[in-house]
Amino acid sequence: MKEKYVAYVGTYTHENSVGIHLYDLNVAEGRMTERKVIPINNPSDLIVSKNGKFLYSIADEGVEAFEIQPDGDLKPINKQWIGGMRGCYLEVDDENRYLFVAGHHDGKVTMMRLLADGSIGEIADGIFHKGMGRSIAMRSSKPHVDCVKLTPDQKFLCAVDNGLDHIKIYALDYEQGKMNLVDIVRSPLESAPHMIRFSRNGKFAYVLYELLNQVDVYSYIFTDNQPQFEKIQSITTMGPKDDDVCAASGMEVSADGKYLFCSNAGVNSAVIYEIDQNTGMLTEMCNEKISGDYPKMLGIFPDGAHFMSLNHETNEITTFKVDYEDKYILMEGRPITVDKPNCVYIHKLP
Repeated sequence: MKEKYVAYVGTYTHENSVGIHLYDLNVAEGRMTERKVIPINNPSDLIVSKNGKFLYSIADEGVEAFEIQPDGDLKPINKQWIGGMRGCYLEVDDENRYLFVAGHHDGKVTMMRLLADGSIGEIADGIFHKGMGRSIAMRSSKPHVDCVKLTPDQKFLCAVDNGLDHIKIYALDYEQGKMNLVDIVRSPLESAPHMIRFSRNGKFAYVLYELLNQVDVYSYIFTDNQPQFEKIQSITTMGPKDDDVCAASGMEVSADGKYLFCSNAGVNSAVIYEIDQNTGMLTEMCNEKISGDYPKMLGIFPDGAHFMSLNHETNEITTFKVDYEDKYILMEGRPITVDKPNCVYIHKLP
């Protein structure tokens, strides 16, 4: 590929890492070369604005904004407090008006204003989830917002609550900077929904469950000024020989929209599904081990022929080549050492 790409990998910094690791990607060969590390405290999630000019990251202080330089380097802009405990997940709208923050620790969804220079402004709105979820004997049943994701039409924000076992759907008022609850997609009891992704055509949603080790497929339409989600399929992320010591951990859709990739901690595996372009339903293509411990997240290379696994507990990134014809994955090169990798964003340089 003639295009040039970099990968930003966020890490926990309570051991030896100091921030966001910047890698140059060789997409054709599936290789990553570390260039530098940008200091920031515990960047556990990060995202690039749709115009490619700014990167936003979780930090201990709240959230931090960076200007992306032509070579992919990051220039700090500012930091802002989010009005609660540290966040765990970020989302930004297509016009770079607001930054949305999910709070696992305090069950809060925060809406932050963004300014024209890419800096983060004040808090526009914030909502604390309330209630009780699964059995307290199982694990914490308090609200834990693990993921916030905009619907493809940008009209609604989906807040995935791992503790309450449901997804709250908020209508967005961009003019006033407000979120209004309009619907709740209820998940199975003790399923622990962890994240949501949408198909590239915007017609389907995929929900990953941490405790069920399952992906639910939903159709999505906007009708009568309301969002409508309808479940059409459930499919396991586990292999036939996997045991119960498994926790579904990561999920991404390939750039061409043809495949859904998921990772499983515990059994330490990656599973790839083929997406039916008409129905949105999934068919498992392969389910393989990733040669590392606790694959917290996946990053799919732009050509779809390679992907990386961020192995949190073995402090490494492993890369794999995907053989779609024979339906298997093969590790490429040696693991890349990096302390406590959590998240990755692959960015095309101008």
